[in-house]
Amino acid sequence: MIISPARRSAFEILRRVEIEDAFASVLLASLDERMRASDRALCYELVMGVLRRRMWLDRTIEHFARRPVTKLDLAVRLALEMALYQLRFLTRIPPSAAVNESVNLVRAAGVKSAASFVNAVLRRATREPDFDPTNLIDDRFEKLAIQTSHPRWLIERWAAAFGFEEAQNFVHANNQTPPLSFRLTTRAIATNDSRDEVFNAIENGGGTINPSEIVADAWRVRGATSATRRLVSDGLIYFQDEASQLVAQVLGANANERVLDIAAAPGSKAALIAMLAPGATVIAGDLYEHRVATMRRLAAAQGAKLHLLVHDATRALPFPPTSFDRVLLDAPCSATGTLRRNPEIRYRLKPEDIVELSAKQLAMLSSAADLVRPSGRLVYSTCSVEIEENENVIHQFLTHNKNFARINMDAPDGLTTARGDVRTWPHRQGTDGFFIAALERKPSL
Repeated sequence: MIISPARRSAFEILRRVEIEDAFASVLLASLDERMRASDRALCYELVMGVLRRRMWLDRTIEHFARRPVTKLDLAVRLALEMALYQLRFLTRIPPSAAVNESVNLVRAAGVKSAASFVNAVLRRATREPDFDPTNLIDDRFEKLAIQTSHPRWLIERWAAAFGFEEAQNFVHANNQTPPLSFRLTTRAIATNDSRDEVFNAIENGGGTINPSEIVADAWRVRGATSATRRLVSDGLIYFQDEASQLVAQVLGANANERVLDIAAAPGSKAALIAMLAPGATVIAGDLYEHRVATMRRLAAAQGAKLHLLVHDATRALPFPPTSFDRVLLDAPCSATGTLRRNPEIRYRLKPEDIVELSAKQLAMLSSAADLVRPSGRLVYSTCSVEIEENENVIHQFLTHNKNFARINMDAPDGLTTARGDVRTWPHRQGTDGFFIAALERKPSL
């Protein structure tokens, strides 16, 4: 029974995403290091492609299977989704390979009786290569929902908040592969030789590097996969979205200041803050011990000096009032700005989740504010595009905290909103969708 390592691994990852609520990006990052580069790339393409196109794929499967996908065994549905994605979106995969290996996946999953059904469905699909389930849909919201595999309620709320055209551009961008952005680590900038080593290694490996257009000392890279993996392993570069890096930069920490990153895991922003402000005391905390352990490991790999602790940021934090010069709250959120990287979120999210998150974010922001000294800075950010989690949280906070005010941020033109906050978008800047607000505690009278 022939099943390539790429398809077998992709099938297992998709199964775990479905039944364990696992995140595909985490599972893909832990693929067997011995897997060939070509198999690793195909596995990634299959997993992310199926998740990004699931609603379109399922609607198409229903047409050829003549039954709802909810009536299908999970293994059957996954095998059909994988095969159909290859047939419709991957031009270099022979149809026979896509069909035969998906039939074998069903057999290997113990659903041998469904093998002939899967084969028949996929044969029908190969005979109608131009079928598009959206051609018969007139309603523009429903059509866009199926075209881009986003639940209709999300599209409707984004259209109401930002306009239909903006929502349309956003959801299409969510199905694109995000660019790889990196920064140098503290270890890399320690010597000029290490800095030169990074760029030479990427260029000698056939890669191309372009500086970020929105944040200083960040770069986008294409190609040179083996070289960049080695550089990460050596602790010389760190992959981090440009908007995430911008959060750390606008905090504006200086040497000898006390800085707190409240919900810091995995520690990307805290490590960058420590690099930008050598000599600052950077304390980073999170709710769970295992996440703090991850921060400790990643910070050590980068050569970043952080003081780590476990704390619950929805309650009073274990520090004296007004004891920090800079406080960052990158709040837990719906993460709708990261749907390119985490497409499964769109299917799991519910409207009530956003309501619950906004209440939690406000509570955390209030706790964070108590720790900011007079004339000190408080930065609030999320990787969500939802107004309820962003502008509304800041509005409610400022309504009840008259001793704080918005301040201008050092951000590029085109990112600042009318209220003075910063927003980034996948379809505009090519970054994750981030919201950033900078507040300052008013000086004592």
